[in-house]
Amino acid sequence: MRHLIRVLLATLLLLPLTVSLTAGPASAAALTRVTGFGANPTNLNMYLYAPDKVAAKPALLVLVHYCSGSASAIFNGNGHDYATAADRYGYLVVVPEATRDGHCFDVSTKAGLTRDGGSDSTGIMAMVAWTRQHYNVDPGRIVVSGFSSGAMMTNVLAAEYPDVFSAASAFSGVPAGCFATTDGSLWNSQCAGGNVVKSAQQWADQAHAMHPGYSGGYPRMQLWHGNQDTTLAYPNYGEEIKQWTALRGLSQTPSATDHPQSSWTRNRYGGTGTQAPVEGITIAGTGHTLPQAGMLAYAISFLGLDSTGGSTPTGSPVRSVAAGRCLDVPGQSATQGTRTQLWDCHGGANQAWTATAAGELTVYSGDTLRCLDAEGGGTSAGTAAIIWACHGGANQKWQVNADGTVTAPQSGLCLEAASTANGAAVRLATCTHATNQQWTRT
Repeated sequence: MRHLIRVLLATLLLLPLTVSLTAGPASAAALTRVTGFGANPTNLNMYLYAPDKVAAKPALLVLVHYCSGSASAIFNGNGHDYATAADRYGYLVVVPEATRDGHCFDVSTKAGLTRDGGSDSTGIMAMVAWTRQHYNVDPGRIVVSGFSSGAMMTNVLAAEYPDVFSAASAFSGVPAGCFATTDGSLWNSQCAGGNVVKSAQQWADQAHAMHPGYSGGYPRMQLWHGNQDTTLAYPNYGEEIKQWTALRGLSQTPSATDHPQSSWTRNRYGGTGTQAPVEGITIAGTGHTLPQAGMLAYAISFLGLDSTGGSTPTGSPVRSVAAGRCLDVPGQSATQGTRTQLWDCHGGANQAWTATAAGELTVYSGDTLRCLDAEGGGTSAGTAAIIWACHGGANQKWQVNADGTVTAPQSGLCLEAASTANGAAVRLATCTHATNQQWTRT
């Protein structure tokens, strides 16, 4: 009975989000239910939106509803701007639907807070896998967004599957793991009240525990919160900022602060552009009623959904012989200092490298041209390979050798993949000429 009361309380508290704030006319294509999509331990429903004109290599948005909600309610209600943008840019939208009493998502149990743990997140990832099997999804543009309970799940999915999602946008959520319980309840009143306070490192450690052994990068994160929110209290916003700046290795001091609208305060961390590594927006005088009109346009740009994939990139992939995966810039970031990784080869601009006559390896072009760089000018084994604005320095010179190794003349060290997994760090190491230090241009 106690469990039922808590679930009902959660449902009642989160009911305001059922109000349609940006509803518009129905799209030409339809939100359709998919069955038999794979592992589904908690009996979720899967709905898919494929616009009439799907891009040749579409992005994929996972859109997660609030407590008491449904796939139809979020898709046709205050999430509808995502649908109209899908019509414009040709991306796919997967909408999971919770079926338990209260229609909240599990972000509380040990199973729910463990990668492939056998709860809601497992079912949602089966939906992602099914969509990737049936469509030519761009693996570098799989993103997630959610509201309230869905925002909490957005944080959890980004923490559990950082090797899948490139970016996330959470409206009125809490840090990944904050809602953890041990009594089987899905409601944590201490967290909801904003009373769970930890250091940035403690929050990062909690996220790391959801995917033990993972050492790769984490998605870009955009966080929205009303400063009058008492349902998932506003202090949770500050705790989310701690968690995601720590996961991205960033200072909690903003790189830039502005006011896109008079009641909004936007802080960007680790960068100043539209796709900064972490972005937080506080809405003054607003409670648990996000998103509001106009907000999803900012989320769409942050998530990288506002294009059909762009033109064919120049350059060519650099493939690890040991892993068969490509040298990759996480999340298609152009932010200086972003650490490179291995990722499944997909032909995106963030995997297209050009060897210049000056001995550089460059990625992107124009104002965002970046060079492969030994972090901090480092000359010791373990120095990370990052991207940085090209400046002609010795730490941006590389020599491609006949045996496939790539050496840094400044240090004599070899470019190496730390493992063969997606998200594996790329770094400098003492040359052994092993296959994890051999690369091919494809």
